[in-house]
This record gives sequence, structure tokens and C-alpha cells, in this order.
Amino acid sequence: MTDRTAAAPRGYQLILPPEWARIPMRTGTDEAIRALVDDAFETLPADAPRDKVGPYRRELERRLKDAVKEARKAEALDLYLPVERMHGIAVPASIVVSEMRFPDEVAVDPSAVSRRLLESPGRAGEATAAEVDGVRAVRTERTVAAGEPGGGELDSRRVDYVFPVPGDPGRWLGVVFATLGVGEPADAGDTGDAGDAGDTSVADLAEYTDLFVELFDAMMSTFRWSRS
Repeated sequence: MTDRTAAAPRGYQLILPPEWARIPMRTGTDEAIRALVDDAFETLPADAPRDKVGPYRRELERRLKDAVKEARKAEALDLYLPVERMHGIAVPASIVVSEMRFPDEVAVDPSAVSRRLLESPGRAGEATAAEVDGVRAVRTERTVAAGEPGGGELDSRRVDYVFPVPGDPGRWLGVVFATLGVGEPADAGDTGDAGDAGDTSVADLAEYTDLFVELFDAMMSTFRWSRS
């Protein structure tokens, strides 16, 4: 387990697949968006018609800014998005890392908070104990139906990790992953085009939902505190 007598970490590190990118929320947000848009269009031929490229470029920038706007509602530290297709699939997913503080930075027993999270209403059968870089965490997985509070126009799968920052009583991190998909692929049915997912239907995405969740859990296994 992590030595809680050590100095509190200054940040964290998370290893990303090559198709994913980080957008910081507190500083450098606009610069990160511009860099992502530039990277997305730098491989286009020099003679590509500007009247065709311009609208796509503006649409990509709009979508990134909309994602940032939603992440800021959760007081996010960082937003992670897949900016390229993964094995030919346009992945409608996101990871939001947020910081939580207890009032007056009260020294809270992390074990007690974890137990309360595990036992809280709505988490039964969904929450499990986990470990993130030696720190006890609570992992919750659930399906949010379309139209539910906090949901969107389509069903989504949500996985979140909640855990304390070692050496900094009262400070916790939440890491939330969301992707389109239902609880079981068979539930999806043939619902047609998924809109932002390009030519991939919701039914097709449902088949990949479990794989996307596994990918997120694998990414969380690389989470490390940074003290430098």
C-alpha cells in the first residue's frame, strides 16, 4: 500500500492508447484543442479544397469545445478523448478526471468513506473495491438509460473510480469513463445510425462496449501518482 506519511502527490500520470489525447481543463485548454485539430488535418493533401475542409475543421473544434464544456460542469482537472478510430471504430467515449474536497479539508478516514460509498443506495451490485497505485478505491459500473438525469439521448455505460489522494486528508479524485452502449449487447436491437459514431450503429457499438470498459480498466491500472 502507498505510504500515507509521504508528501502529497503533485499530480498523476496515466498511460494512454495512441488514439487517445488529453485536454487539460485548468490551463492550456484552447491550445490543446487547436493542436488536436491541427494534427487531425495535417495529413490532408495541400490541394484539398478549403470549402470542403473548413466545415469539417470547424465541426471538430465545436465538438471538442462542447466536450470541454460538459467536463467543466464536473469541475474536471483533465478530459481524455479518443481522437482517432480504434480498429476502424469511431469510439464515442470520454474520461473525466475531477477533484473533490471535503469542507475545511477535514481529515477523513478513507476506509470509512470507501465503505460508505460501497453501501450507498443505488450502488448495490454495481460497486466493488479496487486499488489504484496502492490506494483503496471504489469502482462503480452502471448503465444510464437515455433520458435519465445525467444521461443523454442514447443509453450509455459509465464506470467510475473514486479514491483519496495520499498524504492530503479530505482530498479525493474521481475518474469517470463513459461510452455509448447498453448492459448486454443483445438488448441493443437494431436502432440504426449512432450519429457521432459515423457509420457504426448503436447495436454495433454495444458489441464493443465491454471491450471499451476493459480498455478503461487497463488504463486505470497504469495510473501512478507523481511527486516531482
